[in-house]
Amino acid sequence: MNTSLVITLIGADRPGLVNALAARAADCGANWMESNLAQLAGRFAGIVRLEIAMAEAGRLEAALRELETEGLHLMIERGTAAGAGSLHRALAIEIVGQDRPGIVRQISAILARHNASIDRLETRCESASFSGEPLFRARIDVHLPTSVLPASLQGELETLANELMVDLKVAPDDE
Repeated sequence: MNTSLVITLIGADRPGLVNALAARAADCGANWMESNLAQLAGRFAGIVRLEIAMAEAGRLEAALRELETEGLHLMIERGTAAGAGSLHRALAIEIVGQDRPGIVRQISAILARHNASIDRLETRCESASFSGEPLFRARIDVHLPTSVLPASLQGELETLANELMVDLKVAPDDE
């Protein structure tokens, strides 16, 4: 029987961090299932899900903890199986517009009011091609309870998009 380990990590950015993590995982027989890693403001940060035989999970955790002596801060949690239930409508939300403080807060408040579960949230700020002004981009993958109509969520998001003067796209997520 296998289990998943979910590892969050942060440390000073330097070459070889991913290799150090991957080598320890491979040495213990773990399979690298998914990850999201990035250099953010001179720090290396991310989240990784590894799958390993339950009997080897403790050995893998100990091997990963050795990276803490190299200045990498880790949090390791054992994953649980995804439960079947009422969360089944998947939507992908994309937002693009001039950056300003509070966009994520306003969007996440609407999602919370509709009991949407965020599966993935990716954001970035970049310079707009012609003006050079800061441009905010977000991709949010959510699951809605069966009791929530996607059109209701979309309507509230469209109202906010108009207030913020951002482009919004809501579509079924093709998981």
